[in-house]
Amino acid sequence: MPADQPTILATSGGYRFGTRVRLEFDALVHHAVELSGVSGRAPRVTHLGTASGDQRYFGDWMHDAARLAGFDLTNLHLFPMPSLDDVEGHLLDQDVVWVNGGSVANLLAVWRVHDLDAVFRRVWEAGVVLAGVSAGSICWYAGGTTDSFGPELRAVTNGLGFLPYGSGVHYDSEARRRPLVHQLVADGTLPTTHCTDDGVGLVYRGTELVEAVSEQDGKGAFVVSREGDRAVEERIEPRRLPTP
Repeated sequence: MPADQPTILATSGGYRFGTRVRLEFDALVHHAVELSGVSGRAPRVTHLGTASGDQRYFGDWMHDAARLAGFDLTNLHLFPMPSLDDVEGHLLDQDVVWVNGGSVANLLAVWRVHDLDAVFRRVWEAGVVLAGVSAGSICWYAGGTTDSFGPELRAVTNGLGFLPYGSGVHYDSEARRRPLVHQLVADGTLPTTHCTDDGVGLVYRGTELVEAVSEQDGKGAFVVSREGDRAVEERIEPRRLPTP
């Protein structure tokens, strides 16, 4: 059941420590499923861990989290080869695609080798909800800030560009994120940039930002735009999601 229009949920969250299992899905993952509009059956969710090299242990954690949440989850691995015969056909049959964090630079390179940049555009246009955390958020934008190249944060500017903005993830938890976003917007390296504190997500219908949501109290979302030769920041108050 596709969403009624192309939908992206770009986040800096989605997980919490479990009690019986290592990882549980927090409110942002559940909200991605809600955005798909699925009902009457288990939601179909595909997880991609490309940005961390398809770590099998994390895929197991995702399966456990999905079982507790009542989701039908598939891990799509690209190492050492795609784990599915018909990747595009499978993705078009999903309700949600969730992309995990890690190196967004490596993720983009590997996806392009497998033509997933074009595949994901068709999947997005078909109404499958695209979502993810950190690298899995930045990838849908024009670019953002990343530690893909080393401990010193740098810009990445070759995102898939479905959303014509920059992305600023982990905006409140890593001290260099905010000043680097401001610098990159002010000098024109990044376009207007949408930023999320940890635990916050941004909902887009098409390319329009329609809402900020949060699974934690006291968190914010921000739009950083260029005015002359400086960056200006505007806070967006997120709607607090119920804890699943």
